[in-house]
Amino acid sequence: MREVGDAIEATTGWRLADTPRGTDGCSIPTYAIPLRHLALAFARAGSGIGLREGRARAAKRLMAAVTVEPFMVAGSGRFDTRIIERLGERVFCKVGAEGVFCAAFPKAGLGVALKMDDGASRACEVVMAALIERFVRLDEAERGFVHAFADQPLVNWNGLDIGRLRWAA
Repeated sequence: MREVGDAIEATTGWRLADTPRGTDGCSIPTYAIPLRHLALAFARAGSGIGLREGRARAAKRLMAAVTVEPFMVAGSGRFDTRIIERLGERVFCKVGAEGVFCAAFPKAGLGVALKMDDGASRACEVVMAALIERFVRLDEAERGFVHAFADQPLVNWNGLDIGRLRWAA
């Protein structure tokens, strides 16, 4: 766990010693890390920039593995899995607990970290799709695929269309 903590500190630039911690749904230790630092970690992991050589190689290997097996990121039919399946190495995104969602856009050297106050991932997916549209080079078919996530119908328990969930600047 010390190595894991060292890697987290190196990628996030955040000191963990005095940070509140808990256990997530996967039973691993989690830390209260500001969103700015989570975004930095994803930018570093996606690009390798700002990491020492061994960690940069490990991050590149991780990104390659995720591209080959996107199912292992989140499972069947999930936003993160579907985006990585379609866009490959151009996007690495991962939902977290309680409305946290992070992504790396490696070619742009960008990292993203979102937190929705309601704790759900629905709005995060809409925002993440809009950011992918903005910062990742997409062809026409890919743009249509991603845009479908950025403009979601809201349907009630009776199956009636009651509105839309979409990105707004």
